[in-house]
Amino acid sequence: MVETLPVGRFQLQQQRLELKRWIPAFLSSHKTLFVLLWIAAFGSVFFWQWNIGGSGFSIFAKVGPGRPMPKMRPFAFNLTDFGGVGDGVADETAAFERAILAISKFGKRGGAQLNVPPGKWLTAPFNLTSHMTLFLAEDAEILGIQDEKRWALMPPLPSYGYGREHNGSRYGSLIHGQNLRDLVITGHNGTINGQGQSWWKKYRQKLLNHSRGPLVQIMWSSDIVISDITLRDSPFWTFHPYDCKNVTVRNVTILAPIFEAPNTDGIDPDSCEDMVIEDCYISVGDDAVAIKSGWDQYGIAYGRPSRNILIRNLIVRSMVSAGISIGSEMSGGVSNVTVENAVVWSSRHAVRIKTAVGRGGYVRDITYRNLTFDNARVGIVIKTDYNEHPDDDFDRKALPIIRDISFTEIHGHGVRVPVRIHGSEDIPIRNVTFRDISIGITYKKKHIFQCAFVEGRVIGTIFPAPCENLDRYDEEERLVKLSAAQNVTDIDYDI
Repeated sequence: MVETLPVGRFQLQQQRLELKRWIPAFLSSHKTLFVLLWIAAFGSVFFWQWNIGGSGFSIFAKVGPGRPMPKMRPFAFNLTDFGGVGDGVADETAAFERAILAISKFGKRGGAQLNVPPGKWLTAPFNLTSHMTLFLAEDAEILGIQDEKRWALMPPLPSYGYGREHNGSRYGSLIHGQNLRDLVITGHNGTINGQGQSWWKKYRQKLLNHSRGPLVQIMWSSDIVISDITLRDSPFWTFHPYDCKNVTVRNVTILAPIFEAPNTDGIDPDSCEDMVIEDCYISVGDDAVAIKSGWDQYGIAYGRPSRNILIRNLIVRSMVSAGISIGSEMSGGVSNVTVENAVVWSSRHAVRIKTAVGRGGYVRDITYRNLTFDNARVGIVIKTDYNEHPDDDFDRKALPIIRDISFTEIHGHGVRVPVRIHGSEDIPIRNVTFRDISIGITYKKKHIFQCAFVEGRVIGTIFPAPCENLDRYDEEERLVKLSAAQNVTDIDYDI
């Protein structure tokens, strides 16, 4: 059993809570975000990205014992109580399974907590249970076994058809849960490490016979909290909540190599409702955040939208994809999403919405507010010809609806193309609003605010000058000039 915290520790936690109340206001200034950006960049280069593969270094010596693990449930156990060793060599799968089986019996008594002490805990995939807290101590690291034969096979996701990368069964996640309620994964910044290097290599060499699995996947569940941990080197998507409600991700660091780590998205809310993602640092080999809701006819049939999602106070990087994306798998619909107080740095695209003929569904009521872009090839992207499909049976008459999107207080520098909104005759973009936009550019050429088949408005003065497709309003929102050129195409992918 684990002792409760002493009074001094409780007071320290109270002080930290006060600090957290102060942080959102502190982050409201994009200048402050620039400072935090470079602190994060320095840390990323010298401590995280250089540590890929376990060959990193440390200039700080450990002083004193690790922090005691707080008791967050009526009952608490250590993994060592169930035979765990923590030497990075022993197979800990059975210890995890025994511990979780024991915890499952405490559901009606408030649940129980499984503490993972400092050490390296090598394991095959295992399943969590309801009313459980998985607590990773400082210097605790759960390591995924790299032999894919130890990873269980599961049916393909119902909203994705016959398979994501291969038809048929898919590999499950390292840490998995289905039909759960009241689950917490937290700690003192302990780590869950998928050891994805072998998966990425086999994927590139076409040696895998099944679609890769995520690092952490929670399905058909509610009341989920992921906080104060590090997730790294996933075989595929990192955290994938699927058809879940009431999910919070807070104070989480997510890492993967920025190149040669295919499809290592950070957080992929998929047909999820009532979700908050806040105070996270994400640097990965694909989209840092990607909101999804199913793929073509299978997503339309499954019919579960992603909605009521708040993303705030993030610092993200994606050199090969986008910082924060919606789609392209959005066939169940995506609505009521707010992205605010975020920095996107050293990324191919900053924020992006992507879809295609055959997707159906909708993306609507999307708000982007107080964002900073630092060194992005393209800042704002809406793309309607992202033509990847699960098979050839998609409905070519299933056209997505893209409308009611606002961009306010968007700033930055080192951006090659600030805006590229590429609607089409089949998929026009409707009711897009720009206000208080100032993005420093690196490409001194016309047509860097690119539009096609878009209707919307610009309020006040923005930089760079907007495309002619948009209506112009003054700061008091009085009409200055109506556009007669919504269908004009001014897209140049060579820039």
